[in-house]
Amino acid sequence: MLKKSSKFLIDTSLEQFNIICMQNNISGGEEDEKPPSTLRVHLSPHIKKLVKLSSAIAKEFIPSSKESDVCGELFADPLQEDRFIKTKGLVHKYPGRVLIELTMQCAAYCRFCTRRRKVSDIKKGVLSSIDLKNMINYLKIHPDITEIVISGGDPFTIPKQLITFIKKVEKIKHIKIIRVHTRVPVSYPQSIPQSLYDFFSSIQKTLYLSIHFEHPDELTKPTLQVIKKLRETGAILLSQSVFLKGVNDSYDVLYELFTRLSQLGIRPYYIYRCDPVIGAAHFIVPFAKEIAIMTKLRINLSGIAFPNYVVDSPNGSGKIPIPLNFWEFKKDNFKDFNNKVLEINS
Repeated sequence: MLKKSSKFLIDTSLEQFNIICMQNNISGGEEDEKPPSTLRVHLSPHIKKLVKLSSAIAKEFIPSSKESDVCGELFADPLQEDRFIKTKGLVHKYPGRVLIELTMQCAAYCRFCTRRRKVSDIKKGVLSSIDLKNMINYLKIHPDITEIVISGGDPFTIPKQLITFIKKVEKIKHIKIIRVHTRVPVSYPQSIPQSLYDFFSSIQKTLYLSIHFEHPDELTKPTLQVIKKLRETGAILLSQSVFLKGVNDSYDVLYELFTRLSQLGIRPYYIYRCDPVIGAAHFIVPFAKEIAIMTKLRINLSGIAFPNYVVDSPNGSGKIPIPLNFWEFKKDNFKDFNNKVLEINS
């Protein structure tokens, strides 16, 4: 259940929050103003209600003056995805799988988004029929690719195009796994059409749906209804989360989140250290605090409720597992998959 906050902290006060709401037209209409970063402000009707009830959710979606903060070395494209674009909309960075950026649109824009350099620039993210054909052709001529990850933006915001694309992928024999990453069950659960559930039920290949959760307050009644319907399709449900300062950097918050997700039939898959992306530095949690929280969670959580705790190596390669305090290890640097030494940004 959502908990009403006695104080609404976005920067320092309720008054400041109300000013931000007024500036971004949260009470109604379209929110297309530019905040201090390049990421547009847009809230779904569902999120408009939640930000008034939960300070944690408000911090995820309402812009803050802290988006101009600098905390260590920051990057526009921390994961260097743009280097690995093979054709528009397709990123081939890792062996055996590709990322499909089917749209740059989301139901609501998270202020900590790794792809904020291009997410919300909807027109530039639109894929033409030629772009879609090029992606399918790329998949066909690379038999080593057995898995596709469809993300964006959020592919649930364009259900017809998502269905069309997956139908084409299903015809490629060497593609064995289809993963769809989405935040819509949290950000706008009421917008998911029945046709999407029906289609997921019909898919013959192995289908994973990864839903992005940050806080227990996101588990509203409409979201729980979506989770139930998605489970009924036969898809395997996963979750991913990001450590966010002032949102979920708490043992109690994450214990409740991961426990409830596992009870709902969602396997917590990843919790990421927040990427050092320009505009999101104020969300980065001290590294030692994260490790302490995850160590305590590992002691008290069931194995099926405990996610992989990783750092997605900036300017490096791979999601590197982070040791817990059961071991002695260096906390100022690590090696990526290519044996490159990288420093922790804390």
